[in-house]
Amino acid sequence: MSGLLEGKRLLVTGVITDASIAFHVAKVAQEQGAQVVLTGFGRMSLVQRIAGRLPQPAPVIELDVTNQEHLDSLADRVGEHVDGLDGVVHSIAFGPASCLGGDFLEAPWEDVSKAVEVSAYSLKSLTVAALPLLSAGSSVVGMDFDARQAWPAYNWMGVAKAALESTTRYLARDLGPRQIRVNLVSAGPVRTMAAKSIPGFVELEQGWGGRAPLGWDVNDAEPVAKTVAAVLSDWLPVTTGSMVMADGGFHAVGF
Repeated sequence: MSGLLEGKRLLVTGVITDASIAFHVAKVAQEQGAQVVLTGFGRMSLVQRIAGRLPQPAPVIELDVTNQEHLDSLADRVGEHVDGLDGVVHSIAFGPASCLGGDFLEAPWEDVSKAVEVSAYSLKSLTVAALPLLSAGSSVVGMDFDARQAWPAYNWMGVAKAALESTTRYLARDLGPRQIRVNLVSAGPVRTMAAKSIPGFVELEQGWGGRAPLGWDVNDAEPVAKTVAAVLSDWLPVTTGSMVMADGGFHAVGF
C-alpha cells in the first residue's frame, strides 16, 4: 500500500531539534513516501545532526529568509537534490524579546518589523523563491498559532501571525490560477525550543488539554505533523487560503 505522500518532493524549513514540529513533519512525510529536503539557519551542524535522526538521510541547505542571496539561489540549490517540488512547509518564526511577554505598548518598530518580516513576509519570500520548482497540484503549508484573538504574552508575535494568515489568503488568490494551494495549519501548543522562549507558555499549555474536547499532549507533535501531511497531499485538492485547525478542538469551545 502506497503512502499518502508517495513520490512527493518536499522542502521543509524550520528544523532546529527533533522536538521541532518541522522535524516531525519531515519524519511523517518520509514515512508516507515523500522525498524531503531540509533547510537550516545558523547552527547548520546541529540541523545536519538532527537530520540524521530521520528515517532516511535528508539533505540540508542553508536558508536565511531575510537574505536575498539565499532566496535567489534557493531553487538552484534545492534542484541539486530533487528535480522539482510538490510541497513547501514554512515553519519559520522569530520575534525579538521586546515583542513577547513585555509591554505591548513599548516594543519599538525596529523589533516589530523584524518579527513581521521573519514570521509573515517570509512566507511570500519562501514561496516565490521556490516557485520555479513548483507545478500544478503543489501545496504550500505554513505553521500558525491562531491569531484571531489576543493571547497573554504573545503580543507582537500574535500580530505577526495575523499578518501570516492574511498573507496566506493573498498568496492563495494569486497562485490559484497556477493550481498551487496555500494553507496554514494552526497547531495547539507543542513543547519545542521556540515555545520555551515564549513567556507565559507554561500557563498556556497547562490549560489547553483541559479545555480541548479531544484533549492535548504538549509533548506530542505527531498529530500536528499528520495534519500537515494531509494538507500537503492530493486529498485536499480544492482547499486553499484556509487555516486548518490541529489543536484538539480548543478553538471551538468558549470559556
